[in-house]
Amino acid sequence: MTDAPPQTRIQARNRAIILEAGLEVFAARGFRGATLDRIAQSAGLSKPNLLYYFPSKEAIHVALLEQLLDLWLAPLRALDPEGEPRQEILRYVRRKLEMSRAHPRESRLFANEILQGAPRARPVLDRELKQLVDEKAALIARWSEAGRIGPVDPHHLIFSIWALTQHYADFDVQVRAVLGEADPFARAEAWLTRMFEAVLAPPG
Repeated sequence: MTDAPPQTRIQARNRAIILEAGLEVFAARGFRGATLDRIAQSAGLSKPNLLYYFPSKEAIHVALLEQLLDLWLAPLRALDPEGEPRQEILRYVRRKLEMSRAHPRESRLFANEILQGAPRARPVLDRELKQLVDEKAALIARWSEAGRIGPVDPHHLIFSIWALTQHYADFDVQVRAVLGEADPFARAEAWLTRMFEAVLAPPG
């Protein structure tokens, strides 16, 4: 099998434009509500031109998920075994919250995929995500067993971090409706830091 020929500058630009348009449409409408016509219109391209780059709506969605999973897993990969445990975990919380602030569409795209049973992301979830989470959960368990952080269930600690940080992207409209303020993230960081500091405090 030969490698694909390198893309020209115009091809790379058009591909990026299509992916940006796809992200906008999928995040707003979900996979079922998105159409190639809507994506082409958002990209400012004709549908035949779009199909030159991606043969189907699913191909665009898979390309976006591949990019997103690399982005989403990076903060967990950065959890340093040699670092100070509480600071490493609190840094992870802040990075995840910052990702929700900076990449709300990506968060909603991923949430929509999961809510549909992850038909396109499932292979990656079952392999790469599970392997990484198990590895970092084992690290957190060692920290806890050594008394460097409080007693925690490492997998559920990670799940809690995901839930409490991604909420601000996935339920942005609800958060802003309740708070009535332009940017909830500064207060969110202070609260989550305080809460996880209490959870992670070593016994005694």
